[in-house]
Amino acid sequence: MAVNFESVKAAHEKIKDAVIRTPTVKAARISLHLGIDLYLKLENLQHTSAFKARGALNKLLTLNEEQRKKGVIACSAGNHAQGVAYHATRLGIPSVIVMPNGTPFNKIQKTEDFGAKVVLYGNNFDESVGETLRLAKERDLTFIHPFDDESVVCGQGTLGIEMLEQVPDLDVVVVPIGGGGLMAGVATALKGIKPDIEIIGAQAENFEAVKAYIEKRKFKAGPATLAEGIAVKEPSKADMKIIAKLVDHIYTASEEEIENAIFDLLSDEKLVAEGAAGAGLAVIQKNLKHFKGKKVGLVLCGGNIDSRTLSTLIMRGLVRDGRIARLRFEIDDTPGQLSDISRLIGEAGANVIEVIHQRLMQTVSLKRAELDIVIEARDKNHVKELVSKLKESRFVVHVLSKV
Repeated sequence: MAVNFESVKAAHEKIKDAVIRTPTVKAARISLHLGIDLYLKLENLQHTSAFKARGALNKLLTLNEEQRKKGVIACSAGNHAQGVAYHATRLGIPSVIVMPNGTPFNKIQKTEDFGAKVVLYGNNFDESVGETLRLAKERDLTFIHPFDDESVVCGQGTLGIEMLEQVPDLDVVVVPIGGGGLMAGVATALKGIKPDIEIIGAQAENFEAVKAYIEKRKFKAGPATLAEGIAVKEPSKADMKIIAKLVDHIYTASEEEIENAIFDLLSDEKLVAEGAAGAGLAVIQKNLKHFKGKKVGLVLCGGNIDSRTLSTLIMRGLVRDGRIARLRFEIDDTPGQLSDISRLIGEAGANVIEVIHQRLMQTVSLKRAELDIVIEARDKNHVKELVSKLKESRFVVHVLSKV
């Protein structure tokens, strides 16, 4: 099967009754804040909360009866694993998923919940892939690659057809890129329907393999990224040929920019997005001039972010916005100081959420003490107003968080 517009349309017809036609909605608050017209394709609402279910299903539907009976195997610690497991079980096909040792238990559990047999092997993805191929040969299982497979690519591309059916007048679409399967499929669909549409890829700075390939330079992977779904060192060569032909620009975003974008999606649009999806919005925010005056689409490719990571990200975002701040006071070690400070904070409309008061680990004199208070405020300006009032009352106070 070649990847072209006809094969993507064929995939769309095959899978449309078994995948969720996810909405493409206007990001009203983010559009207002950025001054652009932004629309989100909500693949975080797809089966298994990611677009990967599309490609997995399209591949499974190509299997003959003998292949279905023997089963399939995939290597993934994330969305591809769950997509294969979900649709394989639904179709009565046995599935095995190989994951590296150290894969978080919740990812293993979710994959097993969908009916797959999980095998833990290796300390990294490369070692796991080797075992996957060995098991596939030993047990005569069909290997389903996450992005280097034409049927998978065509399945991913079906969301591009839906996007332009839902919002036909998009001028530009931003798509996260890891191995290249999603972008290759979506770009094929978008250009097939609307040849003049602009397509932009989004990558994490630490894993800009595709951007480096297009620019004909060497690439060295950086440290771990929040956008783990697109943390691919070697993209598919077949996908790269399509991307080189159809994609207009590829931009990257830093870890801080990706983190902030995920928080903005949650705070402004009440949408849970994983790191790869955050990279897409981060690229738009970082290159805002490029998108001014255009109707912009963004593939929100998934929402599978670890709950502990998300909770930490939320707290960091609140600190970034000044809605949570840490103040350090130098006070006389006498009764009544804490009550006076608490009263002033309350009168200013802020709320005390934590107090740390101890006398041993000090940098001040014996007759004085340091007091750390974590407060909840409206925003950064509110914190500044509060600090000014505290200083007017002759308290020595420093803001430890960024304001």
